Amino acid sequence: MDLDKSETAVAADSTDGLITNKRKESKDSDAAASTERETWDNKVQYILAVVGFAVGLGNVWRFPYLAQKNGGGAFLIPYTLMLAIEGIPIFYLELAVGQRLRKGAIGAWNDISPYLGGIGIASAIVSFWVAFYYNTIIGWCLYYLVQSFRSPLPWAACPTTQTGNVTAPVMECELSSPTTYFWYRETLNISPEVGVGGQVNWWIVVSVLAAWLVVFLCIFKGITTSGKVVYITATFPYLVLVIFFFRGVTLEGFHHGVARFFTPDFSRLADPQVWLEAATQIFFSLGLAFGGLIAFASYMPVRNNCYKDAVLVSVINCGTSVFAGVVVFSILGFKATQSFKACEAGRAAELVRLFNTTEALVPAAGSLANFTVWDNDTSGWYTVIGEMPALPVCSLEQELEKSASGTGLVFIAFTEAINQFPVPQLWAVLFFLMLLTLGLDSMFGMVESVVTSLMDLNLPARIPGLTKTHLFIVVCGFSAVLSLAFCHQAGPYVFILFDEYSGNLPLLIVALAQVIAISYVYGLKRFGDDIELMTGSRPNWYWLACWKYVSPLAMSLILLASLAKIAASGAPYQAWHADIGENISLEWPGWCKFFAAFLILTPTIWVPGVAVVKYFRLYNWTQAEPAFFPREDLLMELTGNQVGTNISEWERKLFYWMPRCGLANEMDEEDGTSTVTSDSASGSADDNDADVVEKVNLETEDTRC
Repeated sequence: MDLDKSETAVAADSTDGLITNKRKESKDSDAAASTERETWDNKVQYILAVVGFAVGLGNVWRFPYLAQKNGGGAFLIPYTLMLAIEGIPIFYLELAVGQRLRKGAIGAWNDISPYLGGIGIASAIVSFWVAFYYNTIIGWCLYYLVQSFRSPLPWAACPTTQTGNVTAPVMECELSSPTTYFWYRETLNISPEVGVGGQVNWWIVVSVLAAWLVVFLCIFKGITTSGKVVYITATFPYLVLVIFFFRGVTLEGFHHGVARFFTPDFSRLADPQVWLEAATQIFFSLGLAFGGLIAFASYMPVRNNCYKDAVLVSVINCGTSVFAGVVVFSILGFKATQSFKACEAGRAAELVRLFNTTEALVPAAGSLANFTVWDNDTSGWYTVIGEMPALPVCSLEQELEKSASGTGLVFIAFTEAINQFPVPQLWAVLFFLMLLTLGLDSMFGMVESVVTSLMDLNLPARIPGLTKTHLFIVVCGFSAVLSLAFCHQAGPYVFILFDEYSGNLPLLIVALAQVIAISYVYGLKRFGDDIELMTGSRPNWYWLACWKYVSPLAMSLILLASLAKIAASGAPYQAWHADIGENISLEWPGWCKFFAAFLILTPTIWVPGVAVVKYFRLYNWTQAEPAFFPREDLLMELTGNQVGTNISEWERKLFYWMPRCGLANEMDEEDGTSTVTSDSASGSADDNDADVVEKVNLETEDTRC
């Protein structure tokens, strides 16, 4: 590629490309300043919205399972390390991009460079796909919430069938458990495999449509409505977690579960899979690369300290995961203790029936044994010889190992524990209300990301009368119709397909593209200038090192490891087998593999695709002007406070170098100096701006081809 031509193309193709050597100030800056962008009512509202978006269902049903599976307390070591080198740096980057450019993901990345516009489109598509299936979980929670008002709870016991004069439990329920049966048969009415569609479950249709209606009513006016709702949806889960915590630590056997959660097994740290799962969990639990963080930050004042916000929200998110783990495992410890005691009681009753004592030396199953039998005719005991039956094996450790993740934890294991609480209806209502609010907060961010990105495409100017509310109606309505794909008997398998392939790999690719774009295309010098203008201080060497080297390397390794894992394990899924009351592993059919590839490619293909289209000018579209940014005001404020930062020689060489054929020029080539203004996103500084900023003498370095 001829990058001299590409540089010219940037200036020719777009009026909002920010990567140009010298750019004329917009004549419409005054008009841009008068165009107000909606803003949060206050900082608390913004923090609650970001916390609500980042803290989701995965904090409750995914992290606790991963921790106990991967070494208990030892898992916190890779988890914390990945938070430091991957989670917080990318979180910080996205908040800074949104706050600086005042647009959603599509508008922001297109403003940085028209060649990068595909990153924003990819984020918006991933958000749409994930929101599309994620809201189905909210529908399931609504269904369980309504059922929680019944007495007794519908999942408390197995239903029965009448055959003549004989009443017996339904065999599928007896082979599994009441909570498992209610989930797979009464709620999902699941088919034996993905290829068997079956009938539509009308109760799930109603629940999913109601879930989309709730989401729309909460966000139909953007942050004007969702900003009010987050006061409840972001705080209520913490209230319920605290209530469950105090309830959990008063239950019999809770300490067994908590010990299982925290007891470290350092030998597990030698397994690369543990590090991969820690990195993956950090990445997805913070909501990175969806575009929601960029959209939320774009509504904040430019003088907001996005660095403190990134650290605060990331720590809250991870602290919530650990606290939720304590709550979940205190209750699972109680459940395991009750199951262990029931097993012991059953074993003891069987020993009494066979040997008239619980102290007998138990022979091996299948061997001949002398049994003590009571004779009603003689009213006495006598001994008979028979084959020893298998007795139940009772192990508290095995009961603790049965903890599940995802829907298995929420709708099966946790509901089974709630059955044993006094007034279980109350606890069930609280639990599913908590899940509902956790899911809604995340939905706000994903839908807001999609709609904000569409608004930043300047659609209202192209479609007269179009408002943001209209876009919310279209997005929510279209998604509600598509969600019917999850409402038939094979719908749960389609849900699994979306869950496994629509978000994981595409989000990794988008986040990797974001970091590379900022570090190697836009340039960390320019990015640091922007952050210094907004917050008053430049990112230190730690953040620069993460953005330039560590985070791209970590995400590349995760991406390669994920692809290798898929290649090694194939493409299996868990299907419910009613005849044995268990899940069995089946291979996805060919059409599902094709659809999985479609889910991965539909967002990611835009990243290189837009660059190719722009470079060869295959399509000529008009791009919106950059949002107003008060660069001069911030510059004068910064220099007036004398808080400019000197850039050391080693920092310049280590972090501010650019590829020889990069699209941006980090240095001011006229005098070989670097200033806080650089070639900022609003345009080049006037020559006299250099007189009010302390310059750092640097060696002239031409980074263009």
